[in-house]
Amino acid sequence: MAARQVLLLLAITAGPAAALQRPCDPPTPLGPSHDLYCIELVAAPGATGVSGRVELAGPAGPFTVAVTAAGRSRAIPIASLQGLAPAATFIAWAASPQMDTVIKLGEVRNGETALRAVDLDKFVVLITAERDRRVREPTGRVVLRGQSPSTRLFPPDLLEFSIGAMGQSPDVGHHAHSDSGTARDSLDWPMVPTPRGLTMLPAEMALRPPVSPYWPVGTPPAARPREWLRLHDGDTLRLEAGLVRRNVNGQTYTMYGFNGQYPGPLIEVARGSEIVVAFTNHLPESTTVHWHGIRLDNRFDGAADLTQPPVPPGGAFIYRVRFPDAGIYWYHPHVREDVQQELGLYGNLLVRSPDGAEYGPANREQVLLLDDLLVGASGPIPLGRESPTHALMGRFGNLFLVNGEPDYRLAVRRGEVIRFFLTNASNTRTMNLSFPGARMKLTAADAGPFERETWVESVVIAPAERYVVLVRFDRPGRVALVNRVRGIDHLFGRFLAEVDTLGTVDVAAEQVGEDLSASFATLRRDTATARQLEPYREFLQRPADKSLILTLETRGLPPVTQRLLQLDSIYFAPVEWSGTMPMMNWASTGRQVRWVLRDPATGRENMDIDWRFQRGTPVKLRLVNERLSFHGMQHPIHVHGQRFLVLAVNGVASDDLVWKDTVLVPAGSVVDILLDPSNPGRWMLHCHIAEHLSAGMMLAFTVE
Repeated sequence: MAARQVLLLLAITAGPAAALQRPCDPPTPLGPSHDLYCIELVAAPGATGVSGRVELAGPAGPFTVAVTAAGRSRAIPIASLQGLAPAATFIAWAASPQMDTVIKLGEVRNGETALRAVDLDKFVVLITAERDRRVREPTGRVVLRGQSPSTRLFPPDLLEFSIGAMGQSPDVGHHAHSDSGTARDSLDWPMVPTPRGLTMLPAEMALRPPVSPYWPVGTPPAARPREWLRLHDGDTLRLEAGLVRRNVNGQTYTMYGFNGQYPGPLIEVARGSEIVVAFTNHLPESTTVHWHGIRLDNRFDGAADLTQPPVPPGGAFIYRVRFPDAGIYWYHPHVREDVQQELGLYGNLLVRSPDGAEYGPANREQVLLLDDLLVGASGPIPLGRESPTHALMGRFGNLFLVNGEPDYRLAVRRGEVIRFFLTNASNTRTMNLSFPGARMKLTAADAGPFERETWVESVVIAPAERYVVLVRFDRPGRVALVNRVRGIDHLFGRFLAEVDTLGTVDVAAEQVGEDLSASFATLRRDTATARQLEPYREFLQRPADKSLILTLETRGLPPVTQRLLQLDSIYFAPVEWSGTMPMMNWASTGRQVRWVLRDPATGRENMDIDWRFQRGTPVKLRLVNERLSFHGMQHPIHVHGQRFLVLAVNGVASDDLVWKDTVLVPAGSVVDILLDPSNPGRWMLHCHIAEHLSAGMMLAFTVE
């Protein structure tokens, strides 16, 4: 075992003292990856006997990554200092590298001090000796200084690349054309679109995936908007998967749909009910239906080759789906999700409790399925037939869809409170959603309400996650639903502001009939949920029962891809928000990339892991996203048939618990979850980036 793995294993499997550690604590649960969250301070010339470091802690909150509504990473600096003169005054500052922005963080002393939050892309930390603690800008001498990890993001020295890596085309094997067995006799790979403002190297522009391109063809009926189906206990739903015709922005695509709809029907049921789903497959390939987040009987979970055989073309399968928990869920295939889900096979499930009180009062509600498609100048970019393309970072789309349409519209009256049920059905993209100018309150997540409601500037929602928010539109005019993130220009070493508008809300001047301003202004505490979850807090300080290392193996990648990623590994953000390395990501396939879940206690990986849990006995699971993998990236980890609580992120304990089935694990981070194994059977755990799943990132466990 490599030395770094030994260090990581020792940290992960340490005793109770390691139950809840922060990134800068030795031994760190991040192994050697603490350089993403720690700033080592260096004494300035003339300053002797002083030392320290600054931990960039994530503020406690409902999401596993903290960002502003504008998409900037937010951290709470915690200074640990030694050797400062006890009688003197010392102030900590954060400044942009050009010193055109300077923020006073607060007074510091020997020992540990939590400071004001910072949300600068790149910054330096200065500790200065001042005569007056009330100073507004640094005037005294600098004692200690350090740079944020993000300052390591800089343009690579292009002389590092050989002429061949920069200018020559990859070998002909990377220029794949379709052959027998593809959907179109002469389908070639078109050029994948490059985000505006980015520059690619010539060798990157020449890359093509070494697999055959696939996109369905035919003249099926036009897709219909989804139906809202309210089903009762014992009802039967006939669900069919087949080809549909979509017209998006003036272009016509052949895609997939359930019941001829895009997205599939919105199914509403009551908690405690059970329905029968008579499923028929009219696709040209095998498929299943997975009922995401539902704690149903194992044999109906839809996990191909684990709980059922794939349903062949023309075949049928009967699902009996019971709904023990209220919440917002969804259904989608579990065969080549990178293809079938991308082509439109998904739909929502809304499970109602008797009174719906867990969400708070609202005038109306909207159920939004969010997605993105990758479209080039001549139409959609094909998918990989034999193996997934975009296997490194996942397939980022450039056309945003809400409920299957690119321009979501909603008309409301002034003062109206809308309850939004949000589901991220995209293959890869983590979104940072907001309604600028409207106040937003977070009430529930995947499988139930939070212990208490929270005001949020934005909602960070990873693939397969769901959130419920209340939004009050109190001023007439137009409010946009936007995704605002910070992309990275890897070639020039800079952060990019990216703003995508998913839809608009038109607020009329007419006042809403029922005024809910008083209830909306109140942050409620869900006492029933708090009482139910209180006993689980004792697990915060307990050591993990099981651990997983999230990592990556590659082989046969083009030289330019290898060289660029090696340089890029110097720094990466906790979340890769957008596809700013489009060519080499596109050209990476599941034949070259293997995403890995590794059990450090046994060394077993992916489907060779054989965990067994006792029904009703909570299991604390530690998810460690390895810093030193070839390309560190976030992973939304989904557990089938069970629910869990997020206990801590990088040692910061969750202060508002909620039942979930999918959690975003940022790059280089440690997330502790508490699994509630209450549902017997053999189940899957996997990354819900569709390309990562298709590239092997899954395991199975048994609840006995």
